[in-house]
Amino acid sequence: MSPLRTVVAGALLGVVALAGCGQTDETSGAAPAATPTGATSAAASAFPVTVQAGNGAVTIATRPERIVSLSPTATETLYALGAGSQVTAVDDQSNYPADAPKTALSGFKPNVEAIAAAKPDLVVLSNDIDGVVAGLAKVGVPVLVEPAANTLDEAYDEITDLGAATGNAEKATEIVTGMKRELDQLAAAAPKDKKLTYYHELDTTPYAATSSTFLGQIYGLFGLVNVADEAPDAAGGYPKLSAEFVAKADPALIFLGDTKCCGQNKDALAKRPGWSELSAIKNDAVIELDDDIASRWGPRVVDLARTVGEAVQKAAS
Repeated sequence: MSPLRTVVAGALLGVVALAGCGQTDETSGAAPAATPTGATSAAASAFPVTVQAGNGAVTIATRPERIVSLSPTATETLYALGAGSQVTAVDDQSNYPADAPKTALSGFKPNVEAIAAAKPDLVVLSNDIDGVVAGLAKVGVPVLVEPAANTLDEAYDEITDLGAATGNAEKATEIVTGMKRELDQLAAAAPKDKKLTYYHELDTTPYAATSSTFLGQIYGLFGLVNVADEAPDAAGGYPKLSAEFVAKADPALIFLGDTKCCGQNKDALAKRPGWSELSAIKNDAVIELDDDIASRWGPRVVDLARTVGEAVQKAAS
């Protein structure tokens, strides 16, 4: 299952879940260079530490050296923090960075026995499914539940949590500060006087994301007007739209979060009933996003915002 499909699946199941290319120094998810021994010793001295996660207060006694991440966003964040050398296993959807130790472990259907077999001293999840937190507690493994962020502040908080939990609190502060600075710069540079409308497609059903969602907040930074907000079932945040609804709304910009999973692009959209004359298609304003970047809430959110900002600049010119 594509990480992006988690958005829709989570919304339909009543579980908030947003399931990644360019990057800046502040948001780099690449594996870090080896940590100097002195820095490692300093990080170890910060423990024990208590983190307020989605599953409450979690105390981590010593610096974890065998982390299992069952969340693609957490995996990206751990590597951006410089904790890649501490990660020994990641789930089957964690595809970034490329050298993350991917396994058959699942974050959608976590198996306590399989996770415990990896001998972790810390497990990170986005959802406590099937009592996995309680199951791992029985074998003495601390678990951090870091659910899908509903706001940028929640995304920043989760980065901070993982920084504290891994002995990389200073790096976490650096990343969050860098993200805030660049997002502020991108938003300030956006021409907002034209009130451009947009449609963000999650999949070919098609499901969309409204302004009340995490994705909607990103688009809101640029003064864009979300056509999905007027959908009959917009209250849930992820309405199922009809082709007729989108055709009538005629958004100025279309952002596709289903390019890798479903092969969607401008040509594919033009074949849908009533869509060939859409303004976004005629004006070459269909933006093909990276599914992963558009469905995760870690440091690469800045990359998504940069793509949106570039599209707005072009459409407004």
